[in-house]
Amino acid sequence: MVARNPLFRTKSVEQSISDTDEPDSRLRKDLNAWDLTVFGVAVVVGAGIFTLTARTAGNIAGPSVSLAFVLAAIACALAALCYAEFASTVPVAGSAYTFSYATFGELVAWIIGWDLILEFALGASVVAKGWSLYLGEVLGSFTPTVQIGSVEFDWGAVVILAVVTFVIATGTKLSSRVSAVAVAIKIAVVLLVVVVGATYIKTSNYTPYLPPSQPRDAGEGIHQSLFSYFTGAGNSTFGWYGLLAAASLVFFAFIGFDVVATTAEETKDPQRALPRGILGSLAIVTVLYIAVTLVLTGMVPYTDLAGDKATLATAFDLNGAEWAKNVISFGALAGLTTVVMVLFLGQTRIMFALSRDGLLPRQLAHTGKHGTPVRITLIVGVICIALAGFTPIGALEEMVNIGTLFAFVLVSVGVLILRRTRPELPRGFRVPLVPLVPVLAVLACLWLMLNLSVQTWLRFIVWMAVGVLVYFAYGRRHAVIGLRERAGQ
Repeated sequence: MVARNPLFRTKSVEQSISDTDEPDSRLRKDLNAWDLTVFGVAVVVGAGIFTLTARTAGNIAGPSVSLAFVLAAIACALAALCYAEFASTVPVAGSAYTFSYATFGELVAWIIGWDLILEFALGASVVAKGWSLYLGEVLGSFTPTVQIGSVEFDWGAVVILAVVTFVIATGTKLSSRVSAVAVAIKIAVVLLVVVVGATYIKTSNYTPYLPPSQPRDAGEGIHQSLFSYFTGAGNSTFGWYGLLAAASLVFFAFIGFDVVATTAEETKDPQRALPRGILGSLAIVTVLYIAVTLVLTGMVPYTDLAGDKATLATAFDLNGAEWAKNVISFGALAGLTTVVMVLFLGQTRIMFALSRDGLLPRQLAHTGKHGTPVRITLIVGVICIALAGFTPIGALEEMVNIGTLFAFVLVSVGVLILRRTRPELPRGFRVPLVPLVPVLAVLACLWLMLNLSVQTWLRFIVWMAVGVLVYFAYGRRHAVIGLRERAGQ
């Protein structure tokens, strides 16, 4: 039922599905469970496995980083179960935005949509810059950046984003095929790391598995975590606290499976394919991550991985396997290519859903001959190219994390609400042990959010405030559901 207050009016599941049949804004159904699994693996296996693993082992957890990945995988799996139920129940583009519209109402739906715009656009731009760095390693002395006056122009990031824009505009099936090739390359590289790296393992490097705790500066002002700011608790490296902190950090290596849910409307059999794609991709990357961390920390003492520049290739370099280091760099290049592509795809589908509902100009939701929102794709391409080409975004990486976790919380709560308000809806997948699993998912995500810096929280609040202004200035008056309500439909 539609709420009388415009801020809390909901869009029924039936109406959301019905809107997918509008001829001018219809997405073509090209994807199956295998395509969705490829998308999930494509976006998750990227920067995390090639860079984050080594730094976390050397600076925070030591050999116990493998256990940190297990803990993070459990937290992520809780949220993934909630996404699987929602995506199979409401197979419509928009992911958490669409789910929120059906449960919390229009204002919360807009806020989460605005939040996801931040997550995907910024994420694609940041990873594009990381892709450019690896391109520099592959090219050797030929750097993919040029200095234009006082501004550094990253042409490497611009090139990858331009190519991705073309591929996404051409069609998601082509995107899936390109992703499949790149995924095959980086999975082969990861398996090479595990097999070759295993020959360099020394069991003595696993001792101590949980290094003794070492106190460190808790940070000052807005640069410390929100938890530390309010409790005055100091941080530490290694030990049990370091293990938990590492779990909070490496959780972000799993981020991306939620992008699978944004392609729900383009899936042939969403009730069956979406849960398989979401949970299947998460299972694959979990096994890969744990295998890689066990090999990595067995190859060299964790103290050799300390610092900000350690990567997966560092362990092979220290063992004199220069050829393996070069292969890993190439694999990272392929891996980050698919991460940029899938994050970019998720951004276009979020804006498509917002535009079709009238919260952004409806003209943007027009789909071309390839069945894709070309106008939105081009706009997103230009924005991401400008961000990645001219802006140093490294300091804003945590913004991607807080946006994702906020979405996870709302989806998990939304499962409980929809179970109560619409128990009769057909669900292709049902979360087990409700309400326990959704509640645990919410608690896990909130804990991880508390470990983000105060500075990140302040930036997030500012972005959300801007979004609320945009809603009241445009979205509230142009929302399709409101126009239909006023027209007596």
